[in-house]
Amino acid sequence: MSKKGHKRPRLSNKVLGVISALVLGGGGVAVVAGNASAGQNDRAIQTIDCPDVGEKLTAVPDQAKPEVDANLAKLDDQVADAYKKLAAGQAKGNALLGDLKQKRDQTIKGMSDAMGRAGQAPADIKSLSACTMKDAPAADAADAKVDAASKGEQGAVAQAAAQKGGPSKNDFVNITKIKPNVRNPQQAGNASKGSFTSQCGRNENGHFNPDNVIVAPGVSNGAHHMHDYVGNLTADAFSTNDSLAASGTTCGNGDQSTYYWPVLRLRDGKVEKDAKAPGGGQDGNVGTILKPKQVSLTFKGSPVGKVTAMPRFMRVITGDAKAFTNGNANANASWSCTGFENRQLKDKYPVCPKGSDVVRTFNFQSCFDGKNVDSANHRTHVAFADKNGKCPNGFKAMPQLVMRLTYGVAPGARFAVDSFPEQLHKPVTDHGDFINVMSNGLMNKAVNCINNGQNCR
Repeated sequence: MSKKGHKRPRLSNKVLGVISALVLGGGGVAVVAGNASAGQNDRAIQTIDCPDVGEKLTAVPDQAKPEVDANLAKLDDQVADAYKKLAAGQAKGNALLGDLKQKRDQTIKGMSDAMGRAGQAPADIKSLSACTMKDAPAADAADAKVDAASKGEQGAVAQAAAQKGGPSKNDFVNITKIKPNVRNPQQAGNASKGSFTSQCGRNENGHFNPDNVIVAPGVSNGAHHMHDYVGNLTADAFSTNDSLAASGTTCGNGDQSTYYWPVLRLRDGKVEKDAKAPGGGQDGNVGTILKPKQVSLTFKGSPVGKVTAMPRFMRVITGDAKAFTNGNANANASWSCTGFENRQLKDKYPVCPKGSDVVRTFNFQSCFDGKNVDSANHRTHVAFADKNGKCPNGFKAMPQLVMRLTYGVAPGARFAVDSFPEQLHKPVTDHGDFINVMSNGLMNKAVNCINNGQNCR
């Protein structure tokens, strides 16, 4: 970080030329269709759009799961590697996509063969290997700040390139221009109206990593973006049920669950401690990591009846980290501002008025199939209630986790959620993750409080 008053050197023409290709050191790039110099950053950029193989795997035999999980993580690595080649000029669009398809062919065949050996060959996932290019608005000139003085010319290129990868001006909207859009279902007479809150702090102990033990167990940097954790003290890619159950916690009630989400960063051009690390600058996630002003973790009831205990070690993901390329089917980001939370945004960041904080809310799935703690695609064992609060047939109502995070952001300041490189920090990619490690006794206490209309901590 440059010292106060230190004059930043101007970037050379060579550096600006590389920036126009949007180099992302060690991770991904987004290619500008045109010059990347100031004043032309509103032009389109391209990102790689690949089918999400994991979403299609609704059942994976236990015997094949380790190999399938490793191959799914390998697919994400291959996209990142494709971006490196594009940035270095080693391959152009069609050649790059052809090479990527060949690698994905082999990896997808590997997981298909593993499932076949376990006696459960998947449906045709081999057709999911081809990727395409997708256009998106480029980032603004204001997001291209770099600290060349402390990082040197090469570091400045990587920093500027990461900034250019998103977000863009049209990813933000003034919250006061949005009409109220929140509708809550009517509560029936037997509704479970209570709540149970875990007070787990704001990650004061600095528990960060770019892992995701739910989606990519045993894989370092499986998320390609940095996660913020509260609760379980040891959660990382290599955690097991036993290690989670043996861990300490930041939660005041002994709740050993792990709660995590992508960090939010100011797009201020400053050098964060992970600027040269996987999940950070190497994957295009740059700028100052914002600590939440408040983290609220509340379990709520059902508007149409009582809830039943969720099993220990249940894994739940809400939202979709790849929603920008996957589409909005599983997107569940909710962005707003304090004082305006009857107005929720799904695909825009809010611009809050002075004195109002940015709010991220994750309303997790409130129904489960009554038996499974996870599923192959980490989604089909849980479900959302319908607009009236009723669970789908075959599903039971369980305590619904509502995760609410607030951040102090100056009006007009640019910020962005960490993301996979090719997702360009789009707000629609925001997501939350939860592994229930409450003891059975604590979970039963939570259920009783919720069903009896009490508000417990």
